[in-house]
Amino acid sequence: MTEKLKIGVLLSGSGTNLQAIIDEAAKGLAVEVVKVISSRPDAYGIERAKAAGIPVTALNRSVYANPDAADARIVDELQAAGAEYVVMAGYMRKVTPVMLNAFPNRVLNLHPALLPSFKGAHAIADAFAAGVKVTGVTVHFANEDYDKGPIVAQEPVRVAEDDTLETLETHIHQVEHELYPHVLGWIAAGRVSVDDAGHVHVAPEGGAAAQDKAASACTVGTHQGHYTLRRHVGTLR
Repeated sequence: MTEKLKIGVLLSGSGTNLQAIIDEAAKGLAVEVVKVISSRPDAYGIERAKAAGIPVTALNRSVYANPDAADARIVDELQAAGAEYVVMAGYMRKVTPVMLNAFPNRVLNLHPALLPSFKGAHAIADAFAAGVKVTGVTVHFANEDYDKGPIVAQEPVRVAEDDTLETLETHIHQVEHELYPHVLGWIAAGRVSVDDAGHVHVAPEGGAAAQDKAASACTVGTHQGHYTLRRHVGTLR
């Protein structure tokens, strides 16, 4: 692993999560976006990448007529750029084994619900329609089963009585923009591993002393209440 984690970002839309990663990298997050690939030539995320000086490849629908060939092209471009991880940020295409085999347990996805609940492209609306009191955000490794890959991190978001679908979407996206860069920071620090059973483990900071402390205390997350109560979000540990 290099000093900075080199990532390629896949997107299809506005690129707000790409922007969050770019902004955190400018503040010291040990991550470098070396390539952005868009599945749509009109995605605004392309402009965000260009503004940050990141090389971009814009694809179109015809490229995806053969999904395996499309992913082979994407893999070639990511590897040529030196990407160590693939980060899907609002990427509206299912990745194939071509990409998963090229980056085993190194293709990250962000989902706007607490998987395994509310899979699919309309997760926020589905959770709101179901009347749940808590939903959230999941970061997971992609695999061949849609929205079923090993879970790296989850953060709950409480659904308030006065929430509308639009306000809930805003809160979900706020959490996405904080959680995704933090998870990338864990990976850059070498703290994330996947065991033979497909379970993800995040080693605590500080070595053995921190592990002893974690073993004897609740480790739900020092920041959980900040998200669920909609307060200012503190530093993830």
